[in-house]
Amino acid sequence: MTLISRCSSLSGSLSSSIASLLRACKTIGNLKQVHAQIIHKGLEQDAYLITQFIYLCNTFSSNVGYATSVFNGVIQPNSHIWNTIIKGYCEHSSLANSLSLFLSMNQSSVVPDTYTFPSLVKACSSELALREGQAIHGLTVKYGTDADVFVGSSLIDLYGKCREIECARKIFDELHDRNVVSWTALIIGYVNVGYLLEAKKLFDEMSSKNLACWNAMIQGFMRFGDLTTARKLFDEMPKRDMVSFTTMIDGYAKAGDMTAARFLFDQSPELDIVSWSALISGYTQNGQPNEAVKVFLEMHSRNIEPDEFIMVSLMSACSQVGCLELAKWVDSYTSERLVDRHGGHVATALIDMNAKCGNMERAKMLFERMPKRDLISYCSMIQGLSIHGRGDQAVSLFERMLSEGLTPDNVAFTIILTACSHAGLVKEGCHYFDSMIYDYSIVPSPDHYACMIDLLGRSGMLKAAYELIKSMPVEPHAAAWGALLGACKLNCDFEIGREVADRLFELEPVNGGNYVALSNIYAEANRWLDVSLVRSKMNERGVRKIPGRSWI
Repeated sequence: MTLISRCSSLSGSLSSSIASLLRACKTIGNLKQVHAQIIHKGLEQDAYLITQFIYLCNTFSSNVGYATSVFNGVIQPNSHIWNTIIKGYCEHSSLANSLSLFLSMNQSSVVPDTYTFPSLVKACSSELALREGQAIHGLTVKYGTDADVFVGSSLIDLYGKCREIECARKIFDELHDRNVVSWTALIIGYVNVGYLLEAKKLFDEMSSKNLACWNAMIQGFMRFGDLTTARKLFDEMPKRDMVSFTTMIDGYAKAGDMTAARFLFDQSPELDIVSWSALISGYTQNGQPNEAVKVFLEMHSRNIEPDEFIMVSLMSACSQVGCLELAKWVDSYTSERLVDRHGGHVATALIDMNAKCGNMERAKMLFERMPKRDLISYCSMIQGLSIHGRGDQAVSLFERMLSEGLTPDNVAFTIILTACSHAGLVKEGCHYFDSMIYDYSIVPSPDHYACMIDLLGRSGMLKAAYELIKSMPVEPHAAAWGALLGACKLNCDFEIGREVADRLFELEPVNGGNYVALSNIYAEANRWLDVSLVRSKMNERGVRKIPGRSWI
């Protein structure tokens, strides 16, 4: 055996030995130990070992720094090494850095291949970077890799997510070899743009369906409110996973059918944090806060740690319940569990919960400690002040918000107008109503008008309130007329009250509260004949009094 052949044999043996060590690595610490062996044995230029090493770096760490330092030590990296480091960047670094690395490859003597482009296109898809993705697409054509099924599938996914569904379809049709990924990518693209019929047609044409395409179809029908078709597909699935069940639970919850949502939740063989979140947020959003709290306690009893989204839903539920003791427990729980309380939505939910449950001092402290206050956090505080009869403070805080350069929206004006109404601040309410129109070009909604009508009516300005409701450019809803009728009752004005009640009788002919309100107005004015006529009308129409109903 010659010296060269013996050296070659020794090198191969060393490489094989290091490769075995690499396969045994479980942590980044293990990798560093093997790296020392690679350097010691002089194998830093071994393409196979370095490719495997960079791959494991990407697997064990989201920091590309270590992998990059190893890559930079290779004098002439081949396509395998380039592809592996580019894939790591696409998964763990920014799109800009990934593209910059690819350009370096493109400027070297190494030619990109079918393993180079899928990860780059996927990185563009995740950022919805259509322009960059189109540029990569052009390069796949230049290098003749666009016909590859993996490259084509990634491009279909890109165009589908970027809502360029015609481009996605064109690539799909031009692919000679399609796999289940190609079909699924196009189905998801159709669902994304709302073309459910085309998605279903493609789905039916598939000879082999995977879980991803079944779930995509169910998500599509749920998203657009077709619960019947979604349930039919769900029942037809040969196999279901947590995504299937959670999609259905979330869809039923969004549609308000919490009975069906709970049934499927109980039927699910496995539950993850997303499943629990879907059910808890569903109960919260559908006005069943006590059930939301019960589900959270059930989750807590199973030692499942909530995430910040569940905590925000729980805080919203507490806000609806209005229980101070429960709010204090949730506040303390988030602190003990080290939930990120400084994230905007968590901090705002905490403020809203404390404010609505009556702990204004705690809400104020949390509010002032926020590193950056936004429109939502301001509105939560203003609404809390309004609920607890601190109208003047609500107005002051609204002015502070404006001074910080925040622009109020429809909701913000509804909140401040409501605060003015409850506190009887006519001058301020009229100012904000005019400012909304002339300073912020916001067209008043029926809710804004209802707030103003209530404000004027509560302050005894019934004629002004009546003129305002008659001048509305849109048809006033029953709440606006109801607010005015309540004001007529407060001020014993049976003349305007009769006209307002007649309008409400047309809008809500079987709402007993309107008849009772008019009857009470007549009774206050000692017009007993009119009281008798109203009650006779109720009997004729079969209207019953509903206790405890209020317009305000």
